[in-house]
Amino acid sequence: MPHNIPLIAGNWKMHGLAQAVPEALSIDAAARKSNARIALFPPATLLDRLSQALIEAGSPIITGGQDCHCEADGAFTGDISAEMLKDAGAGMVILGHSERRHGHHEPCALVAKKVIGALRVGLEPVICIGETLEERLAGETHAVLNRQLGASLPEELTGQVFHVAYEPVWAIGTGHIPTDEQVVDAMVLVKSYLEDRFHGQVTPHVLYGGSVKPDNAAHLLTLDGVGGLLVGGASLKAVDFNRIITAAG
Repeated sequence: MPHNIPLIAGNWKMHGLAQAVPEALSIDAAARKSNARIALFPPATLLDRLSQALIEAGSPIITGGQDCHCEADGAFTGDISAEMLKDAGAGMVILGHSERRHGHHEPCALVAKKVIGALRVGLEPVICIGETLEERLAGETHAVLNRQLGASLPEELTGQVFHVAYEPVWAIGTGHIPTDEQVVDAMVLVKSYLEDRFHGQVTPHVLYGGSVKPDNAAHLLTLDGVGGLLVGGASLKAVDFNRIITAAG
């Protein structure tokens, strides 16, 4: 997958009932005109419906899951396997989001197992990393990101299509945006790590996420190393997400 084509991903989190499907379809026109890849990550209850509606519309929009279990099946009440996501129409899956790492106490080792599960069925993992405000203020950002990258990215990713999303935890849903220098610094770290680890065998998108809005999307995409955006709340309204898609060119 060419890494010079931006990836604009909309994470709906725990939002969306049936009426969200026609709302999502109204971004199809912008997606068709865009040079970017566009992906939507609805809640699991809408994944099949949204995927089918987009397929019927002949839309280029990709759908994905917000998480998956590392096993293919089993006695795991409430969990969803990568196989189930694939069966519901997903082409991608978000893994290691800060709301999973911190809210559900998921360790990096579990994220890595989930990545292997996603690769097992051909889903493109979007692997999230990011530091908390306390870690940033303590000067631990580089150490945290390197640790998360090292422990969350299994060797099985070699030669596979995947993406890394840098989301400073303190910027998610807060309206706080890191400085340009802070974003670029993280992008340089991630790209350097990936080059050293995979020796140029993979060229993933490196996305920025955290309070991405229609008004700052275009600027964020101009920053060195930013290969796309992981959008939260602004992906829930077509009028906002359309503007972000348009900003990607």
